[in-house]
Amino acid sequence: MLRQAIGYALVGGVQLLADWLLFVVLTGLGLGVVPGNLLARVAGASLGFWLNGRYTFARNGQPRLGTRQLGRFTFLWLVTTTASTLAVHVLDQAQGLQAAWLGKPMVDALLAGAGFLASKYWIYR
Repeated sequence: MLRQAIGYALVGGVQLLADWLLFVVLTGLGLGVVPGNLLARVAGASLGFWLNGRYTFARNGQPRLGTRQLGRFTFLWLVTTTASTLAVHVLDQAQGLQAAWLGKPMVDALLAGAGFLASKYWIYR
């Protein structure tokens, strides 16, 4: 479990950085925070699903990237993306775009904790 937690944290860091950078670029170019967050999360999630299935939760060197895993991952992604998008939208409306830029990584990092448990015991099992 420790190896998986470390792998998930490393993949999550890469995923979070890619997601956040794309969000900042897209919204900085004038795209709204809701579509910007959705596009950034699709990109980050695609990377994370592949890396975690290929390396973090592989069994005996065999990737766990089947349709069952993708379906479960997609369900969790929809739930967490709804929460993330609502949070960045509220931050943007209350404090402005820079608050959304700063708050997004914190929101997504909090959601990642639940994501690890769901990944280990449900998505990639």
